[in-house]
Amino acid sequence: MGAAGRPGLGGLRIGVGGAVLLLVLSLATGQNLFTLLGDTIGIDAGGGADAPYRSSPDEERLVEFVSFVLDDVQDTWEKTFPLAGRYYRRAKLVLFTDTVSSGCGYAESAMGPFYCPIDEKAYIDLGFYRELRSRFGAPGDFAQAYVIAHEIGHHVQNVLGLSQRVREMQERRPAAANQFSVLLELQADCFAGVWAHSTEQRDLLERGDVEEGLGAAAAVGDDRIQKQAGARVNPETWTHGSSAQRVEWFHRGMERGTVAECNTFAAAMR
Repeated sequence: MGAAGRPGLGGLRIGVGGAVLLLVLSLATGQNLFTLLGDTIGIDAGGGADAPYRSSPDEERLVEFVSFVLDDVQDTWEKTFPLAGRYYRRAKLVLFTDTVSSGCGYAESAMGPFYCPIDEKAYIDLGFYRELRSRFGAPGDFAQAYVIAHEIGHHVQNVLGLSQRVREMQERRPAAANQFSVLLELQADCFAGVWAHSTEQRDLLERGDVEEGLGAAAAVGDDRIQKQAGARVNPETWTHGSSAQRVEWFHRGMERGTVAECNTFAAAMR
């Protein structure tokens, strides 16, 4: 995916050199220096560092790319809202390594990317992108962009009050808690597809981007992960949906480009 121009952070636009410098200083000091620019993107150093941190060229490129995608996804949702009488408020994104403290509690990289509705932040371990390529076999810029768009999709659900409604349904029907979780995740995949649709309309996609996004959606299906772990495929334990389901809903959002087409709950009742 082509990232034309410089990344914007918290309303103040800086070059990639400035972003990388803040990344290095944040990891070295254990403090989130990105808060000086605003609250769009931050770095968590995972408890601090004993020695100066040297960023790799890959990390430098990742900071620039993540910043571009985050801004573009949220700009898209700002244009899409208002929905159901609600207006979009921008989420924050925290990049971390190994461990992180969030509004939803302490988390380790093994959890994978997640969104916390309490502090309205999406958390992504930098190492997950390496795993996405090496372990899950989903390389490419657009595969990385899909991860960000999916987590911001959860923020959209939170803004619309959908996440709270699902939590209430899970409390009333605990036996169906996993099923509700799957529907929520598939809807976030569809919302990611809505953003992908907008990039296609604006001619931002490059050859192979669509395949990368679909490949990423398939790579993180519950059935595939269970197979990779050598476990029995058990749909009753799924929380995110199968590879086929995730591809289907991401593709649906990308093809149709509207929030109305992402009602996974109504589709499940047919």
